[in-house]
Amino acid sequence: MLDLRFIRENSQTVEEALRNRQDSAPVDEILRLDGERRRKLLDLENFRHTRKEASRERKVDKASAEEARDLRATIRDLEEEVKKIDEQLESLLLQVPNVPHPSVPVGKGEEDNVVVRTWGEPKKPDFTPTPHWKLGETLGIIDFERGVKLSGTRFYVLKGLGARLQRALIWFMVDLHTSQHGYQEIYPPFMVKRECLVGSSQLPKFADNLYHDPESDFWFIPTAEVPLTNLHRDEIIPAGALPFNYVAYTACFRREKMSAGKDTRGIKRGHQFDKVELYKFTEPENSYDELEKMVADAEAVCQQLKLPYRVSQLNTSELGFASAKSYDIEVWASGCEEWLEVSSCSNCTDFQSRRAGIRYRPTPDSKPRFAHTLNGSGLALPRSMISVMENYQQKDGSIAVPEVLQGMVGAKIIK
Repeated sequence: MLDLRFIRENSQTVEEALRNRQDSAPVDEILRLDGERRRKLLDLENFRHTRKEASRERKVDKASAEEARDLRATIRDLEEEVKKIDEQLESLLLQVPNVPHPSVPVGKGEEDNVVVRTWGEPKKPDFTPTPHWKLGETLGIIDFERGVKLSGTRFYVLKGLGARLQRALIWFMVDLHTSQHGYQEIYPPFMVKRECLVGSSQLPKFADNLYHDPESDFWFIPTAEVPLTNLHRDEIIPAGALPFNYVAYTACFRREKMSAGKDTRGIKRGHQFDKVELYKFTEPENSYDELEKMVADAEAVCQQLKLPYRVSQLNTSELGFASAKSYDIEVWASGCEEWLEVSSCSNCTDFQSRRAGIRYRPTPDSKPRFAHTLNGSGLALPRSMISVMENYQQKDGSIAVPEVLQGMVGAKIIK
């Protein structure tokens, strides 16, 4: 959430940010209500002052008593009006996305993202690579038919060494981030309260893409970013405690309404998928340095798996709702013959912490400030799985298991 005062004093900046994002938000209505609220607050202050002065005079005649009653009623009515405006403003402010950092390139689509570096060369095998959906079925490690039987379209079953391969990838990623990159492992709930999704910016904007149990008002998480954001909701973090670096494995649940008709083959895009999430709470002056570190931590996973990848800085139109600056990491998949996004790392500045009430003290005696929050995949399944399957496939139809995973998979070859 943007600070109301920031919008008031920088309305042109906010409008320009919306244009660059190819987005819209009710900025004019926010400014109108803000002006009305400030006028009513001024009236309220004047009426309260009048009541205070009148009480000092201690008049007890009938006329003054009636005036006092009328004044109290006027003050009550004004307080109720201000409360209603506050509720309206809160609802409208939740619809305004974050302002992109000045370093973010302005663009109108995915083609305007900027590749900042690449690592490794896409393999050019001396045979025609098989896409993962055929490879998985031939090897008996992915069962699409039974996934549909159990749950419907965009579900599948991993079997045998396929299930072990995905589990090994998760173990490897979590262990790498905890043992070498300084993250603390968290195992959060996969269902959360409504206020958690408001705090992390999924609600109200993306309600249609979330799974919800209305009876208990539980929401299935679309990403571990949601519970990790809210670990410190409504807290004041003591001086010297930041940064906090967290890593969490969770299943993720999305209705995928926004991607109807896209990527229907294979396991690339499903309603349920696994992900290892990286999350940071930092002081504002360090957050963009911490973003670069987070991207490097996610890249290290690709490097140890020896998967060719590229890092792109997202342009303004591709930024997530809460993000001020983001990088995508895409790995090459030789069977699909395309780059697959396995991580998106973002600095959300104080956008989420303002919504969730997450503050810290720069010094023991200073006033609390809003912390900065960052999130990124470290990495996401199943696209990491796809890249491993397709890049490590052999001419005879088998899959060589990456060296760093062989001990956990318990095999060197899947055949």
